[in-house]
Amino acid sequence: MSFLKKIFFPSITIISFLLFFYVFYKSEIFWGGQQRGFYLFYYILSLILFFFSIIAFFLSAKIKEYLAISCLSVVASLYLFETYLTFNKSNSKENILKEKLYNKQTGKKWDNRRLFEIEKDLKKIDEKIVVRFYPIFYIKEENSILPLSGISNSKTIHCNENGYYSMYKSDRYGFNNPNEEWDNKKVEYVLVGDSYPHGACVNRPNDISSVLRKLSGNSVINLGFSGNGPLLQYAALKEYLKPNVKKVLWLYYEGNDLTELLNEKKNRLLKNYLDNKNFTQNLTQKQNEIDNFLRNKIEVEREKSLISTKFRIKKFIKLGKLRETFINQPVASPALEFKKILRLAKNFSEKNNSKLYFVYLPEFKRYKFKYDQANYKIVKNIIMELDIPFIDLHQELFQKVENPLKLFPFELLGHYNINGYKKVAETIYKFSKP
Repeated sequence: MSFLKKIFFPSITIISFLLFFYVFYKSEIFWGGQQRGFYLFYYILSLILFFFSIIAFFLSAKIKEYLAISCLSVVASLYLFETYLTFNKSNSKENILKEKLYNKQTGKKWDNRRLFEIEKDLKKIDEKIVVRFYPIFYIKEENSILPLSGISNSKTIHCNENGYYSMYKSDRYGFNNPNEEWDNKKVEYVLVGDSYPHGACVNRPNDISSVLRKLSGNSVINLGFSGNGPLLQYAALKEYLKPNVKKVLWLYYEGNDLTELLNEKKNRLLKNYLDNKNFTQNLTQKQNEIDNFLRNKIEVEREKSLISTKFRIKKFIKLGKLRETFINQPVASPALEFKKILRLAKNFSEKNNSKLYFVYLPEFKRYKFKYDQANYKIVKNIIMELDIPFIDLHQELFQKVENPLKLFPFELLGHYNINGYKKVAETIYKFSKP
């Protein structure tokens, strides 16, 4: 009884206050009031906890005891489920289903090795092989250089959503291109974007860039990199766009591009691209420095098994896996910076005699759960205002096929599959050719 009176219920009161102010910070400061609807649940939860703790002081000792046991049981159950979701990722129903379908369709066994496990195995054959490493991994750091690509001229292990790890030989600047593409004086397309133009998780010639090369019969340069948001995409364009490229394709992924912008603009070096139109790191002249930087980073991540213990604990305490599974996370509304970035990208493209196209990439959840993406109309209106040609793959492709889920791996969550990438490239070519 003394424990309940002196520790348990006063702790609930303190927790409710802390939760309320944390929710306020996330809702009103971090998101700028754009996601009050999402955080309403947490506001209500904090208030319920507060009133519960106050009312509890006026209840009988026996009822207090029952309430305390009930609360502890609920909390314990939540963390037990969080533990299950955290440590049984490989055994999730979705992954088991993927493995069964892959085995049935190919007669092969799904490659369950982790990234650094397969690296270790493949290094026995090729010592120079490397794992993919993205700018978002160090975007929160303040370094003297901010690489926008990977390690150059290296066979690179990418990702696995189709039963096997996709790989590619990086070009002279660390992007997923045949190296000779940079020697062509005339280039039909330059692509900027995230993992979709990067080619996750398929091999050449099944990525978007390779299909466009085949369709156009011309040179295509891919500057896409996994995890890139609008500011990283613009920075890559500034650093690597060649003169007299006919078309620049800005591939926008509706699932997370705008949320990534929130973190991107916090990086001092990266924000220079937004604030100073003449800013450049001259990265084409610093590839040796970039390669050394990334090799050191990869070495550190290999030792930490890519994800730090600190991050795991923090996510575990916040019931991260549980909330990801059952609660739709907030999506940022387009910030003013997004429109500014697109305007800068358009002006920079035109200055280099290139025409900018905006390509809208829809996400899996839109078709799995039958909902309209919150920012779809807002983003489209911004592009219309800027007078940028808009290639809407949601309307022009996914809505027109009988089952859009067939364009994803095994009709399950992931990037597009080989057929999906092919149809995306075909649609882009259809609406961008003369």
